[in-house]
Amino acid sequence: MIALINGQFVPEEQAVVSVFDRSFLYGDGVFETIPVYGAKPFRWAQHLERLTRGADFLKIRLAFAPKELRVLAGELIEKNQMPDGVLRVTLSRGVGERGYSPKDADSPLLLITEHPAPAAEVENPPRWRMITSSYRLPASDPLSSFKTNNKLLHILARAEAGAADAEEALLLNTNGEVAEATSANIFWVYRDTIYTPPTGRGSLPGITRAVVLEICQALGLPTNKRVIKPESLRNAEGIFLTLSSLGIVLVCSLDGEPVSESAEVEKIRRAYWDAVAKA
Repeated sequence: MIALINGQFVPEEQAVVSVFDRSFLYGDGVFETIPVYGAKPFRWAQHLERLTRGADFLKIRLAFAPKELRVLAGELIEKNQMPDGVLRVTLSRGVGERGYSPKDADSPLLLITEHPAPAAEVENPPRWRMITSSYRLPASDPLSSFKTNNKLLHILARAEAGAADAEEALLLNTNGEVAEATSANIFWVYRDTIYTPPTGRGSLPGITRAVVLEICQALGLPTNKRVIKPESLRNAEGIFLTLSSLGIVLVCSLDGEPVSESAEVEKIRRAYWDAVAKA
């Protein structure tokens, strides 16, 4: 496999970073995970816009314009001969002096790698067991708007899920409100309305989340961005997750209790794959 590091194509085993790189030392950077279908990155512009906003917030210089990166990403996909896969775009502040201060760390590093896509069958959607994590996300953290290179709370929550023989963990914020899953946004169905938590309360403004909201509007399905406590999810008529690598994942159980499947979710899921096919 070939990787792209600071504009240069190299075998992935040669795509190495310094032991003094600030993303390695402190998680000082941002990243994006972008699905690739038919050699085309899906929703590239939205992913790069979020990466750019994250870089601006962290004051990390992005040395490549989005259009230039799109060309390079296309070349990477072609070189890897992997028309269906997942791109990981990682931006680090780069090497700097020891310590937290970013002073003099002015040589950012940009890495793009491609990976095999996880199995996602249109006719047989993934169904995940989910547990509620004991870890809490800060309710008003501005960093939740971006995918930063420090995801320790998500890692610990996913480890809890694995220990409970579940595929995913639900994360609440410090107010005890439903925020997101470790790798996905969460939606639920109640009385024919599609609900999701609002952003700005610990959850990432996900790209696939935005696609689903667009789909609901096109299908005439009412939506509502609502703050809820986890107990309210017990009344849901269906729960699903949205993430770039898999699209839409059904939640089949929450904390060991079975979750119903909704006809509305099936409509949304099929419309999502139609949107992918037309992109």
